[in-house]
Amino acid sequence: MTAFVAQLQALASSRLCVGLDPEPAKFPGAWAGDASKIYDFCAAIVDATHDLVCAFKPQIAYFAAHRAEDQLERLIDHIHAVAPGVPVILDAKRGDIGSTAEQYAREAFVRYRADAVTLSPFMGFDSVEPYLAYEGKGAILLCRTSNKGGDDWQMQRLADVPGQPRLFEHLAHLAETQWNRNGQLGLVVGATYPGEIARVRELAPTLPLLVPGVGAQGGDAAAVVQAAGRTAPLVVNSSRAILYASSGADFAARARAVAEATRASLA
Repeated sequence: MTAFVAQLQALASSRLCVGLDPEPAKFPGAWAGDASKIYDFCAAIVDATHDLVCAFKPQIAYFAAHRAEDQLERLIDHIHAVAPGVPVILDAKRGDIGSTAEQYAREAFVRYRADAVTLSPFMGFDSVEPYLAYEGKGAILLCRTSNKGGDDWQMQRLADVPGQPRLFEHLAHLAETQWNRNGQLGLVVGATYPGEIARVRELAPTLPLLVPGVGAQGGDAAAVVQAAGRTAPLVVNSSRAILYASSGADFAARARAVAEATRASLA
């Protein structure tokens, strides 16, 4: 068991992950449109919700687009300080090989001090392996994503693999077995496909599942919980519905209220 998985298991009373996707145009009051307030906004959300969650998931693009990487570093430091048992999943969806992958891994785990990172496994196991060199850290692989375009690849059958599984099924099997050398892997499965969540859980009964798409994207919380079962950690992400529950001075209090309701729906 990795430190990341142990953190999730210690917080099993909650399945809620708050996604930190800061859009300055949606910030409240005088902060609206001010990218220098990204840290302040996200830190207020963290302070209001950290006792309700099993993880936080900052999406790196929302910071990098505003030249706010330094604010992301401060934010992750803040999470570790106020909620030391809550893991940080850096949503980066990296996918490269060799020395480039090594640098991306260093970025995630050394520069940002994340506990886990999301990865695209399209280039195969050698695009994942450099991340596994960081003991205790998690690598969460895109498996069956919530977007419609996921069908272009993930639902295609593999004629060269016995039984001709769909691509997402074969990936789930590899992640559960030969790729998961040190118990560091997890899988991303979109909330909009509960049938596929159930299939992934059947093929990967021990892996943590990160499930985006509940809330603004329309995923059904009860269907997700039923499909995922209780054999391993379930991390259900909600971002916009919580972050932007209010555009007023009460934004943090309203975020907490929505987070509480979402957590209850996942019980």
